[in-house]
Amino acid sequence: MTAQTYLAYDYPALSAFWTMLWFFLWIMWFILLFRVVLDIFRDDDLSGWAKAGWLVFCLVLPFLGVLVYVIARGKDMGRREMAQARAQQEQFDTYVRQTAAGGRPSSVDELARLSEMRDRGAITDDEFRRAKEAVLSGHAPAAPAASATRTSGPVTHTSGR
Repeated sequence: MTAQTYLAYDYPALSAFWTMLWFFLWIMWFILLFRVVLDIFRDDDLSGWAKAGWLVFCLVLPFLGVLVYVIARGKDMGRREMAQARAQQEQFDTYVRQTAAGGRPSSVDELARLSEMRDRGAITDDEFRRAKEAVLSGHAPAAPAASATRTSGPVTHTSGR
C-alpha cells in the first residue's frame, strides 16, 4: 500500500468530522474571547481598575474568566453591542442623507423660507402658492423673481407657464 492509501484507511470520515468540529469550536472560542475583551474596553460603567481586573482574569484564566464575564455581564454586553450598532446606523443614515441631498436645502427648509418671505411681504399669496406647489411637486423651487426686485409699484412676471 502507498502512503496516501494508508492515510485514507487510518483517518475515516468520522475523525474528519471531529477534527472540523474541534477546529470550529476553537475559532468560536477566539471570537468569544475577542468580543469579551472588546466589551471590557467599551464599557463606560467600569472603572480603570475594574477593566484591568477583568482583563487580567480573562487572560490569565481564559476559560474561567470568559465564562464568569459572560454570566455576570452578558446581558449588558448585548445591550452595549446593540447601542453601538444603532449609533453606527444613525451615523450612516445621516451621512447618506447629507450626501444624497447634495447640499440642497430640503423641501421643509424651502417652505419655511417661502413662508418667511410671504410674512415679510416680499411675495404675494399667489406667488407663495405657486412656489409651494413647485416645491411639493419636486421641481426646483421657483423662487419668485419679485423677492429681490420688489418695489412699491406693481410687479410683472414673465414666466414660461
